[in-house]
Amino acid sequence: MREPSLTAKLGAEFLGTFLLVFGVCGSVIIASEFLSKNDVQLGIGLLGISLTAGFAVLVGAFAFGHVSGGHFNPAVSIGLAIAKRFEWKAVGPYIVTQVVAATVAGAVLLAIASGKPGFSAVESGFATNGYGDRSPGGYGLAAALITEIILTAVFLYIILGATDDRASKGFAPIAIGLGLTVIHLASIPVDGTSVNPARSLGVAWFAGGAALAQVWLFIVGPIIGAAIAGATYKFITGAPSAEVGVAQNPELEERQRTAGI
Repeated sequence: MREPSLTAKLGAEFLGTFLLVFGVCGSVIIASEFLSKNDVQLGIGLLGISLTAGFAVLVGAFAFGHVSGGHFNPAVSIGLAIAKRFEWKAVGPYIVTQVVAATVAGAVLLAIASGKPGFSAVESGFATNGYGDRSPGGYGLAAALITEIILTAVFLYIILGATDDRASKGFAPIAIGLGLTVIHLASIPVDGTSVNPARSLGVAWFAGGAALAQVWLFIVGPIIGAAIAGATYKFITGAPSAEVGVAQNPELEERQRTAGI
């Protein structure tokens, strides 16, 4: 199979990241709760938001993973590079593309949400992540930081394990999508769940000063977590060498493209 060009990979990353951020943040902004004509509270709630996150990654991995690897997340790109599953020279272009795609998704959501009279991105929170008085459950900075570091590491362990050459072929997107669903179910009340700097930045731009003042945590935490997983996965699991381009493991790069990494 001919290796896709960098332009094609970045295009796939843009589409997948847009889908993920629009889906996750849109489920919060638009569909999490609303009133029916009879003033009955409806909406998808925490479970629906969590499933949206998992389904978005699953669909994106199947649709675009064979082109770009389906990272859709700067922390994933960094963690895979540390694990020697991805070339460092492509990390920068991937991250820029992911952040731009997330920002475009945020802008589209703002345009849609502004169609409702009285809507304010600042007052609504606009699906941003936060701690302290911006936490859904009132959790503080330390709790949010621990959550982002540990759960991003867990997410990377899932990704690395599901695309390991010892794993069953073809099921990685399912495992990764379900893993992200579990992570959201467990952590939305803490900080709204990021584990993805692009997801956090994509909406923070539009929510104003309070969101931007706290967004650093949702950049630093996921990157630390991804780095931990990338650096330790091989030693914890006894995985064989998985370096990009290593001749003795030719199936791994193809698995990563077709399975969502």
